[in-house]
Amino acid sequence: MTEGIPHPASDRGLHERVGALTDRRGVLKVVGVVVGAGALAACSSPNATPSSDGASPGSGGSTPTSEIPVGGGKVFADSQTVVTQPTAGTFKAFDAVCPHQGCTVGSVEGGQIICPCHQSHFDAATGNVVSGPAPTGLTAKKITVTGGTFSVS
Repeated sequence: MTEGIPHPASDRGLHERVGALTDRRGVLKVVGVVVGAGALAACSSPNATPSSDGASPGSGGSTPTSEIPVGGGKVFADSQTVVTQPTAGTFKAFDAVCPHQGCTVGSVEGGQIICPCHQSHFDAATGNVVSGPAPTGLTAKKITVTGGTFSVS
């Protein structure tokens, strides 16, 4: 073999290894993993948090009313519930699934419940659509306040 000139037999092994790494199935697997990870990241809701004591509305436990700020609210992603306190002592609960495309709403700001996926906004006191592509408002849930705690059913 002459130095600097590749031997055809050694090239074949290299071509087989490169071919195995770049075949159609291998590329599709990598694309599938990347797209799947992106979809999971897009569907997650960073502002949706469970109750600090582990009890979520609708899970049989009760949650302290102090967790819900006056004029604001909190999203409980694990029970797909958003609880608001539009005025002091008035608590409302809604299904946290946006009727537009099924994303979980992400936050309550300025008297509105906001879906991060396509920016639908809902009234925190009524659940009605304020703006965005959502065709209907959020479905109300029954909230029961007892002393300094609440539960949702």
